[in-house]
Amino acid sequence: MTGEPWAGWYRDREGSVAVTITADGQRLRTRIRGVDFEGDSFDALEPVAGPPSEGGGFALSGGSLCDCVLEWDIPMPVYADGRVHRATLSCLLALGKPLPGGAIDREHLALTLHFDGAAYESERAEHDFEHALTVIQRRLPAGAYLRACISCAFSDYHPMAGGLFGSLACFRGAKDEYRAAEGKDALLGLWDVRSGFVQETWACADFERRPGKGPGTGYRGAFPYVREEPVAAEAVG
Repeated sequence: MTGEPWAGWYRDREGSVAVTITADGQRLRTRIRGVDFEGDSFDALEPVAGPPSEGGGFALSGGSLCDCVLEWDIPMPVYADGRVHRATLSCLLALGKPLPGGAIDREHLALTLHFDGAAYESERAEHDFEHALTVIQRRLPAGAYLRACISCAFSDYHPMAGGLFGSLACFRGAKDEYRAAEGKDALLGLWDVRSGFVQETWACADFERRPGKGPGTGYRGAFPYVREEPVAAEAVG
């Protein structure tokens, strides 16, 4: 994955403006109406030079941008039919109004993958990229998969924490140890040797597809994780 800019739009009560978002696998950067914002997640974009005077026309919660809508497109590699295809992930994120204590009242995330002439949508009101991309992966044709950190063999989430975007830990520097790890305790034992955090939509030269089941699925399990089906009651004759 390269640092190709993502084209998009920003909307709030002041109107709509075109924006460009750049990502390096860990940080996000954009400029809106002449103000530079940066953060490690879309709900943690803060003015680089500090809050503009009197808000500068932006709503902020805990210093981060809120009460607005962001739309953008991410180039997304998809593996299918023996090769990697270029697809596009269209993203829409609505950030709610600020609440007391620096929280945001709600977030609304919707993703659509445009691939091979078809559109694969997440649910309409997702709360994070992990679950939205899981839904999309389940809907892809058999044998096709997202070639990104979310589906990599060396990525996992902390058992006690998560986030909208960018809280995926990478273990590419400890591949063998991670492959052997099973469950929460084993993952926590490796936590300090992680190579940092990565964005779910990123990918590097160390990418390997995550196993569908069995050893090597770490704490979070396979991607997409398998829903447990209810056991049907036996018929009484």
